Amino acid sequence: MTVTTVETREAPAGASRPPAAPPRRRFWSASRRDALAGYLFITPQLIGVVLFVLVPVGLAVWYSLNDWNIFSGRLEFVGGDNYADLLTDPQLPSVLLATVVFSGGIVVLNIALGLGIAVMLNRRFRGVTFFRTLFFSPVVVSVVAWTLVWGFLLQDNGGINGALSVIGIDGPNWLQSGDTAMIAVIVSQVVRSVGINMVLFLSALQGVPSELHEAARIDGAGSATIFFRITLPLISPTVLLTAIITIVGALQAFAQIAVLTGGGPGLSTTVLVYYVFQQAFEFNNIGYGSTLALMLLTFVMLLTLLQWQLRKKWVFYED
Repeated sequence: MTVTTVETREAPAGASRPPAAPPRRRFWSASRRDALAGYLFITPQLIGVVLFVLVPVGLAVWYSLNDWNIFSGRLEFVGGDNYADLLTDPQLPSVLLATVVFSGGIVVLNIALGLGIAVMLNRRFRGVTFFRTLFFSPVVVSVVAWTLVWGFLLQDNGGINGALSVIGIDGPNWLQSGDTAMIAVIVSQVVRSVGINMVLFLSALQGVPSELHEAARIDGAGSATIFFRITLPLISPTVLLTAIITIVGALQAFAQIAVLTGGGPGLSTTVLVYYVFQQAFEFNNIGYGSTLALMLLTFVMLLTLLQWQLRKKWVFYED
């Protein structure tokens, strides 16, 4: 019987073995399936941003470089002439002043009243649900319908002057006087939109731990000290949110001006967004209107960025 011996030779020291073949990776791995699902979920939003934000902004930039007459179809490239017209427009300073007054009044009153109403309605008493509904109900009313009603109330012989005459006050023609038209527009807008800020502040106030208030009262702190030292810092993220929303909404307010005053009397209530509409569609100056629209967009972006940067100094984030 013959036994065959197989001689095994060991590799010499220092010699490298051929690398093992890496395991084949499945193409549709779990991570790729998750990524695909995420992209599918955000695709509708991305399409909306492209179609309704990026494309209109790009077209506005192109139109601002041209002189376009939509009736004759003439499109003439003028370069930066429309931007140069911003410096020589005699009406633009009055429009910017009206925009600052309108936006400032809306923001201050809306945030102050919204916070004040939320503080009062953050307590338990009979009928609190009714009052919360009462203050929020104007928000769900159509802007145009709400503005039309206020237009009738603010007329010379309207409901507001009728109520004032009962107590012996002869009210002005609110919408036809430059001194009162802006006040009337601001008040009508605040009354309608203050409910949104009230709900946001009310939600934030209900999230403040009651133990902090009780501890502060035990230490002898008064109501004002508790509010400014405890409550307000804890709801400061909500204050930032409402400030951004209110400023952007005020700069975009159009229907209130168009229905109530039409920008008058004179230019006293002609805010920038309404001036864009006038230049583009009433005066048929699409190029200059697009330039004004880009200026408005720049203002909104800069104000939002400024508030976002200031959050580091006056917004408290609980760890």
